[in-house]
Amino acid sequence: MKASQPRRRLLLGLLAAPLALAACKDEAPRQAALTNLEGVNMSGADFAKDFSLTDTEGQRRTLADYRGKIVLIFFGFTQCPDVCPTALTRAVDIKEQLGEDGDKIQVLFISVDPERDSNDVLRAYMQAFDPSFVALRPSAEELAKTAKDFKVFYQKVPTGSSYTMDHSALTYVYDANGRLQLALRHTQTTEEAVADLRQVLALSR
Repeated sequence: MKASQPRRRLLLGLLAAPLALAACKDEAPRQAALTNLEGVNMSGADFAKDFSLTDTEGQRRTLADYRGKIVLIFFGFTQCPDVCPTALTRAVDIKEQLGEDGDKIQVLFISVDPERDSNDVLRAYMQAFDPSFVALRPSAEELAKTAKDFKVFYQKVPTGSSYTMDHSALTYVYDANGRLQLALRHTQTTEEAVADLRQVLALSR
């Protein structure tokens, strides 16, 4: 007995469904889960996806420029008394402890004080830590937009005749495909940060 037309369509649909699901499953990107992190797992975050800012040489930069690298992004300012130099010194130590994998790390420093952080000042500041570190100097409008996109806090605080800057102290970490994976806490030791970063490096292998 021949199946009716509606029934035949239903049977064909049921047979095709598993094949379609299998195809979708095969094409979906596979990503190992980050486990036992000392930092904050950001792999499911729906923000801080990209930026478009100018470096100290006047070149417009985005995450795509650093594809293939593990990117560490930190917001700070050159006159910061302790948090910024501590974070950048830790980044130097991280690269050293990672050995050959240290060359796969790219540090980006986004100034929250472009008023005082000129290109020359930022360039010298990066050189003092690691010549490979890149400083990005946004306009006031670009800083406001980027900080909002990254959920970063910054605020000018008067200090007598001058001012300082309060700001967030997390370091955002992106894998080699430009995907946000974790945030290093300012309180993490170099060893703890290296352990977290080895997991991110493993995602790209």
